[in-house]
Amino acid sequence: MSVHMSPEEFRRHGKQVVDWIADYLACVESYPVMSQVKPGEIRRALPSGPPERGEPFEAVLSDLGRVLMPGVTHWQHPSFFGYFPSNASGPAILGDLLSSGLGVQGMSWVTSPACTELETLVVDWLAELLALPARFRTDAAGGGVIQDSASSASLVALLAALHRAGDGRVADEGVTRRYTLYVSSQTHSSLEKAARIAGLGSVGVRAVRVDPRTLAMDPGHLRTLLAEDAAAGAVPTMVCATVGTTSTTAVDPVAAIGEVCREHGVWLHVDAAYAGVAALCPELRWLNDGVAEYADSYVTNPHKWLLTNFDCTVLWTADRAPLLGALSILPEYLKNTATSVGSVIDYRDWQVPLGRRFRALKLWTVLRWYGAEGLRAHIRKGVELAQELASWIAAEPGFEVREPHPLGLVCFRPVWQELDAADADRATMRLMELLNTSGSMYLTHTRVDGRVELRMAIGGVATERRHVERAWEQIRWEHAALSRTLPGDPEH
Repeated sequence: MSVHMSPEEFRRHGKQVVDWIADYLACVESYPVMSQVKPGEIRRALPSGPPERGEPFEAVLSDLGRVLMPGVTHWQHPSFFGYFPSNASGPAILGDLLSSGLGVQGMSWVTSPACTELETLVVDWLAELLALPARFRTDAAGGGVIQDSASSASLVALLAALHRAGDGRVADEGVTRRYTLYVSSQTHSSLEKAARIAGLGSVGVRAVRVDPRTLAMDPGHLRTLLAEDAAAGAVPTMVCATVGTTSTTAVDPVAAIGEVCREHGVWLHVDAAYAGVAALCPELRWLNDGVAEYADSYVTNPHKWLLTNFDCTVLWTADRAPLLGALSILPEYLKNTATSVGSVIDYRDWQVPLGRRFRALKLWTVLRWYGAEGLRAHIRKGVELAQELASWIAAEPGFEVREPHPLGLVCFRPVWQELDAADADRATMRLMELLNTSGSMYLTHTRVDGRVELRMAIGGVATERRHVERAWEQIRWEHAALSRTLPGDPEH
């Protein structure tokens, strides 16, 4: 008797799983947004060791509902506002299922030509939809590749920049000089991690000042740092400009930064992980100002706002040669005719790991199901709801909203009368804790100029105006209730 699941058994249980997911998506609003379990609670509810004998699949589904579901924070909940959207739409889920079913290992063209060629197609489609420069297309000098996350994409970009800055010697000799990476206080932490992995170390990460009002990188200070470092014998390697920072969606002046990079021959990487897909909408294409003229690499995440479930990040480069120079290694067991004549793309050379999933399938299904029109409608809906929320906050005494807020994120803070800054921040954190533990929403926070601000990110598949309105009413109510305990201890 076979221990494997037969095709007929798979058909029966597969229908159960699809029904389970459909039921979950239909009733996700009934769950508390944020998991309320305590640390260790889930593990203690499951056997401490693996089973000796196989169990029926129904037992797995039973434990999923009984044990695991209480420990799930529901990212697809319409009142999940804590982080940028991580949308799992129906077409993307089905595309991912097809990818899993095929079980393709797409490391080289020859290992599954469809995996590679569909990927080249969809990254070119997306570049066209976002009005990115022609040099980012795969039929030009550069090209695009699907990575697992913007963190990996930025690491790959840094490795390519390092290869170019070191005249190709770093791959053989290692990091033997001081190479430097330039970020701001608002740049995602993954860039510093990339610097550590690439061998630059945290000492090689240079912090560029930001405009105190807009939180955008200061090109003048960047120019000063580049000149100082070069004079001191360092090799300026890469500048990361951010379009839509994680903290507040600040937008760096890419064109001005790019001009400085060009003066010094430094690689410009544009991190548009969250905001980049918004350029689908012509009225938001200003987000790409300077990209066509100056960017050496550019990254955005369809797995955030573009209805494609995690993981799916697209990295484009204007010139693939430094990337391939940094990452291409060809052992005997990977050699094949198509690769040897240079007639194909082998995406294993465009990323850190060798193996790769057929991620293009889910992005392809999303693009085909929604079309450009449907994707634009989704982006615009999130922006409109965020702007309406911001108008409510601005009109409410006792609250301040951070300007600007051009996309789907609104940052704001309560104004606690008669409290000093430290106590006011504690009161704001207490307010957020009350809201999150209520189960009715999930918010996160950031710090700007040392002060705590609340973040409310809008853009989920199921989020409607009523969810935003209800969240704002509860925020106002909890704020009023907590204010009645002040002045005094906001922890009371």
